[in-house]
Amino acid sequence: MNVTAYVALGSNLDDPDMQLQRAVDEIDSTPDIRVTGCSRLYRSDPVGPEGQPDYCNAVVEIETALPSLELLDALQAIEQQHGRERSLRWGPRTLDLDILLYSNDKIQTARLTVPHYQMHVRNFVLCPLADIVPELRLPDGQALSHLVEENGQEGLSVIANEYPWI
Repeated sequence: MNVTAYVALGSNLDDPDMQLQRAVDEIDSTPDIRVTGCSRLYRSDPVGPEGQPDYCNAVVEIETALPSLELLDALQAIEQQHGRERSLRWGPRTLDLDILLYSNDKIQTARLTVPHYQMHVRNFVLCPLADIVPELRLPDGQALSHLVEENGQEGLSVIANEYPWI
């Protein structure tokens, strides 16, 4: 059975917009995953240690037959192919792929929390998600449009309007 899921993409190292473009293509070519929607491409102020370059961010909508933890494994394998290192929390990275939503499920395991535990306060996730599904309600019933309005767009700018971005 296929489910709809949403994955956030972020990068601020090694040609970030190209990192995201390649990641979308790699997600779409992964067995049992099909990209069905893609947000605009955004530039955002970095969260975390100072002195980092700005981030490129986007969100993709996927249909997948993979269970949530197998989807996580597939996404982490793509991160590794891009040279992802997990040495500094919220530090610079070549690629970050986060499962935001998996169907309407609430998942809480040692490896995975869905909905993503920080998505409700991150405009660089909310705005791209709203590009794809503006009328979305989160599993707890909150309207995505309300969260977008509440978080605003400070430090966020659109740098490409449609995929492919480059």
